[in-house]
Amino acid sequence: MPKIAVLQMTSGIDPEANLATILQSVRDAAEGGAQVVFTPEMSILLDRDRQRSRRWVNPVWEQTVLDELSLMSAKMQIDVALGSMAVASGTGKWANRTHYFRQDNQNPDIYDKIHMFDVDLANGESWRESNAYDPGRQVIDLAGTPLGRLGLTICYDLRFPALFGALGDRRCDAIAVPAAFTRPTGAAHWHVMLRARAIEAQAFVIAAAQVGRHQDGRETYGHSLVVDPWGEVLLDMGGEAPGLAFCDIDLARIAEVRAQVPALANRRAIAKS
Repeated sequence: MPKIAVLQMTSGIDPEANLATILQSVRDAAEGGAQVVFTPEMSILLDRDRQRSRRWVNPVWEQTVLDELSLMSAKMQIDVALGSMAVASGTGKWANRTHYFRQDNQNPDIYDKIHMFDVDLANGESWRESNAYDPGRQVIDLAGTPLGRLGLTICYDLRFPALFGALGDRRCDAIAVPAAFTRPTGAAHWHVMLRARAIEAQAFVIAAAQVGRHQDGRETYGHSLVVDPWGEVLLDMGGEAPGLAFCDIDLARIAEVRAQVPALANRRAIAKS
């Protein structure tokens, strides 16, 4: 039964400090017996001031991060799912990118966030992710991880069941949902949507989250969760503080749930009118 570690963070505007926190947490996760450690969306730099953060979004800094995490993954013999970081995409905009480091491979697997967070909330918060980021185009799942087949998503992707339907069709055993949910949307929708996606995909859902008040002035909801294929919450890290937590993943539970309610096998294509 594989054990995972989930890192809940309050990432700030100093990426070197954020990276140091992640590297120490990878070490702690490995020493605690985890086979994979998951970090939140924008783990390396969380800063809504794009002019201030621009100097960190470049291939040189990106390679520094990749090298450090790859070395730590290999040294500690643990896979590292870096929830996401901003990277230069070559179009003048950025990509919001997950990197998955395997302990025996220097080149990480990647996924670019597909759905852009362009919203105006009732509390006055306004976000236009598409102003700075290009959306991803590919659904990505990874075979051969300690959790079996792992689907990759990021934050706002959670609201789009078609993506999770595609990952369910690929029979993913687990799906990562690293996030930086706002407090209002998190309080209203976070738990219910993560449980629903786990039930729909009949897979474990692992959602490492940002939490608390950040240096750029935003507040995030926290409550990093692990949900099993039946929708049961196995881990909830709360909404108050950062930290590292562990969770055992019983992969046999997937077959039990899929046998009891064979929704994936019974799914039919719906014709568009």
